[in-house]
Amino acid sequence: MTSFDSSPTLTVWRALLALAVVFVMLASSGWTAVRHQGGPRDALEAELAGWAKARIGARALPGADSTPQRLAAFFTSLGSAQRARIADRYPLVVGNLNGAPATLRYRANRNTLARSLQLEHKRVNDTNLTADGHREAVRRMNRFEALMSADRQILAFDPSGPGKVAEVFGDLDRAQRVSVIVPGVDTNLLTFQKSARKYSAPVGMAQSLYAAERAASPRTRTAVIAWADYTAPVGVGMDSAIGRLAELGAVRLTALTSALPGSSEVALICHSYGSVVCGVAARQLPDRVSDIAVAGSPGMRAESVAGLRSRARVWAMRDSDDWIQGVPHLEVGGLGHGEDPMTPEFGARVVSAAGAGGHAGYFEPGTESLSNFAEIGVGSYSSVTCASSGDTCRSGISGEAAA
Repeated sequence: MTSFDSSPTLTVWRALLALAVVFVMLASSGWTAVRHQGGPRDALEAELAGWAKARIGARALPGADSTPQRLAAFFTSLGSAQRARIADRYPLVVGNLNGAPATLRYRANRNTLARSLQLEHKRVNDTNLTADGHREAVRRMNRFEALMSADRQILAFDPSGPGKVAEVFGDLDRAQRVSVIVPGVDTNLLTFQKSARKYSAPVGMAQSLYAAERAASPRTRTAVIAWADYTAPVGVGMDSAIGRLAELGAVRLTALTSALPGSSEVALICHSYGSVVCGVAARQLPDRVSDIAVAGSPGMRAESVAGLRSRARVWAMRDSDDWIQGVPHLEVGGLGHGEDPMTPEFGARVVSAAGAGGHAGYFEPGTESLSNFAEIGVGSYSSVTCASSGDTCRSGISGEAAA
């Protein structure tokens, strides 16, 4: 009798079927929410057209797609009044321009937020809006008002479609260590911050990590970026099972890390699908990215740490109650994200996530997951708690970051 169990083709199809079944089950269990991801880009296109024709004296402005280094040199050559005029005239461009000074981006994004708030006020009073449209307009209006608080530092803001946003906690210009939180599915403008389940949203994650880093190393100048500046998948569906959005997000993440001011070392703190983004970006990240830490990862689009082709140390954690462990870790025909970063074969430094309590709890105060993120973020590697007994996750690390 012929056995088909060893057939490579059958094995592949079984793996694909298993992956599809898991995603369908998760989607039907309430993980998937349908939302429209498109949006008008007229305002940005108009600003870009104006930017391309503008002059400072006899000089043309550099292309908006210029390297961060060229853009930084351009803004350095301007006086403070000139920089302010450009930010006020082209806020959507400057507010999202890698290479522009952080404080100028904060100013530009405040201007864009003010304009966006005015538009939402008009929408709220539009009698032609459906009930759902009215509710969304109210939510967007409330979000814009919150982001405009005087103490907030908005590094990126795009109100089109589901929206993109990034916020800085701490002094980015003076930081010795910068941590960038890369969140996962269902991240957009309206989910950027939450009152309930605060630490499952990017703002709560960043606030929690910033406080933990300051407690871990009070003398280290730190900054944390809540980075929701990419288009994330909506729910656990096909977009979250393939790498298309991760590839687009990786381009944006690489641009951000290449343009951060000063000479700070950078740690990427990547949650869920955000770890896919970090894995794809790893190959192009600048050398200043010293650490990539992933939590609840479905895979990093690589079969091993060596496959990431990055000089950064790679750390991985997963809570014992995290549902992500039920997702098949494979990559076949573009479906799936490859090897589980928690396996010995992958080669990551596996650290404890004790107390996280599932997929959304890694940034909860008092958890070992948060403590480990903080120690990695400030470069205090000797204080990291490994998942297994001993110091296996800390082996081969020489030196500590200066406190």
